[in-house]
Amino acid sequence: MAELTGNEILARCVKAQGVKDIFFIMGGPMLDAETACINEGIRLIDTRHEQGAAYMAQGYSRVTQGPGVCMAASGPATLNFSTGLANALIDCCPVVALGGSSPISQFGRQVFQEIDQIKALEGCVKYADRVHNLKRLPQQINFAFQKALAGKPGPVYLDFPGDVLYMTVDEAQVDWSYMGRPIIKARPYAEPKALNALVDAINKARQPIIVSGSGVLWSHAWDEMKAFVEKAGIPFYTTPQGRGVVPDDHPYSYLTMRNDAFREADLIIILGTRTNYVIGHALPPRFSAEAKIARIEIDPEEMGTSARNIDIPVVGDCKSVLQQLCEAVDARIAERFQPWRQKLADGEAQKRMRAGGNYPTDGDIHPLRLCEEIKNFMQREAILSVDGQEILNFGRQSIPTFVPGHRLNSGPFGTMGVGLPFAVGAKAAKPDAQVICLHGDGSFGQNAMELDTAVRHNLPLLCVISLNGGWTADPERNKPGRDLGYTRYDKMAEALGCYAEYVEEPEEIRPALQRAWKKVEEGMVGFVNVKTDYRARATTVRFSSRET
Repeated sequence: MAELTGNEILARCVKAQGVKDIFFIMGGPMLDAETACINEGIRLIDTRHEQGAAYMAQGYSRVTQGPGVCMAASGPATLNFSTGLANALIDCCPVVALGGSSPISQFGRQVFQEIDQIKALEGCVKYADRVHNLKRLPQQINFAFQKALAGKPGPVYLDFPGDVLYMTVDEAQVDWSYMGRPIIKARPYAEPKALNALVDAINKARQPIIVSGSGVLWSHAWDEMKAFVEKAGIPFYTTPQGRGVVPDDHPYSYLTMRNDAFREADLIIILGTRTNYVIGHALPPRFSAEAKIARIEIDPEEMGTSARNIDIPVVGDCKSVLQQLCEAVDARIAERFQPWRQKLADGEAQKRMRAGGNYPTDGDIHPLRLCEEIKNFMQREAILSVDGQEILNFGRQSIPTFVPGHRLNSGPFGTMGVGLPFAVGAKAAKPDAQVICLHGDGSFGQNAMELDTAVRHNLPLLCVISLNGGWTADPERNKPGRDLGYTRYDKMAEALGCYAEYVEEPEEIRPALQRAWKKVEEGMVGFVNVKTDYRARATTVRFSSRET
């Protein structure tokens, strides 16, 4: 039997877990591991910052509903993962991070880049472990993937000390039985008592709604959700990250009536999402104090963390529970909810008539005009990554999504700088998809050099900048540190090898998008820099009662 290094075992085991792509920056103790992964046929996509690598792994994960993998050298390189891993943790996204570290045999002697990376990252991940014994390496790698995907998904970190990686062991002594062991994805069903209570509440309701989130994605339950929505006739709303599980233009989707539906519903079925600030903690006045709250959640610990009492807690996997509900509800119930659906439909028609697609035209391009042009330009199956302050919120309100997993944004952690890395990761995962990144100029600057990553690795996507000259809208010109200036990012993009245009007039947006997309189809990264109105302010989350 041959002698194998830890690097070679690592690569074999990662390959056996089905990993096709890894986002990384070369260096340190991981150099030979990276070479070994390439030798195993894994594509390594080198980024310009480890934070970007972690974000790309998350974008990759969200569009595939599987694990995304990133790798870094030791010390500051691995610590640069932290924001990306924290974002994945709050977003419940299964990112597997592999980090090199200083020799464990010399730990405590202040060797090069020595820091306890496990301790530093454990608050940012669901699970963290360190490799000590090459014979158990297949087990630890498999366990990391199992932990990332089991139950409520989340990121994991595996630490590889340099001296362990370069040790050798006889191949026969390695426990290969864990290598590539299938991921055990439990799909628990609801207990009968809880299911019956929910069905009874549906039968008694007059104005029910569903509020769904990413749990539907991770359980691959979009077909079951659509079937339940249509059989029961219940209107649905999704969190921003959960868009597309049922197409936004479904007959039972009334997007502009979200606030009215939340306030008037007598039964709220919270499906695979947290009761956090995104849905106002399900509390009054956003939701009726008299409404019954049902919650379908795979993690029983989540049930007790709700600010509002859950009247009907249903612990189970979204796919399994929706299957149960489809079997349990009477198809005739949909007829009883027709007046409720009609009320929402009428309100939607009135709001759209009043809006009329109009927005202020006295000055620079309004971000809603930019969103309207992108909405009308993009393909139905497009993957859209949106990041920023005003443009994130304007985009959330105005651009629909029709495919599960094809809407990416900063998620509940509110992290800025994710847009372009998410888009790069999504394009790596789905090379045939139209990938569009809609970015604010402030957030774009945080990881702008990942344009270079997209260019070098032939990942042709379209990046559109809403250039309002700063971090946020500022109609009164009184926000400290807000101004960034109207930078010609298009010239920077052009220097990096992109096809780029600059737009100042609204009627030029669509032609610029079309020209850029033609270049994308030819294999270039497209880039359109659009000057937008600094006064245009979208509704955002208030962080204190004093904020206006």
